[in-house]
Amino acid sequence: MKVGYIRVSTAEQNEARQEVLMEQLGVEKVFMDKMSGKSKDRPQLQEMMRFVREGDVVIVESISRFARNTKDLLSLIDELEQKKVSFVSQKENIDTETPSGRFMLTVFAALSQLERETTLLRQSEGIAIAKQEGKYKGRKPIEIDEELFREQYLLWKAGKTQPKYICQKLGISYNTFRRRVGKYEAEHGIKSNHKHR
Repeated sequence: MKVGYIRVSTAEQNEARQEVLMEQLGVEKVFMDKMSGKSKDRPQLQEMMRFVREGDVVIVESISRFARNTKDLLSLIDELEQKKVSFVSQKENIDTETPSGRFMLTVFAALSQLERETTLLRQSEGIAIAKQEGKYKGRKPIEIDEELFREQYLLWKAGKTQPKYICQKLGISYNTFRRRVGKYEAEHGIKSNHKHR
């Protein structure tokens, strides 16, 4: 089945051009969202991704209508490929069933990797400069509900719970739990005789 996806921003509110294209391409079922492309919560897109089956083809007018960015595009296409569903973008002339279409996806993947690496490099350079200027404060400490931590700590000391359950409850990592226990015991003059695990 040919399945179409249309997105118009709330500013445009004119889906006629995309609908005409879907008719011309013989699309049998269309899903449409009226919202900004930056929004993660696109209900009709999610509905379409659940609807498509092996052998179907998803058709869009352009990549910008389908995905928020390169990473989003690759993730969606990967999801479609796992379901053995093809993808066609009319404007960019991409068809994942053709060698040229698959090549274009390889280019997009390389660009996405380059974007990620460039962002990480800028972050590390920014941190290095901030450290030199004495402005780097590090990551903000994780906020923990003190009362809940104290309650869980006492239960743990009494042998009634385990660190992994406390971490789940507080939404923290095991290392954060260990540091927080050390701080708490130092503040309250408690000598630790517990093994954390």
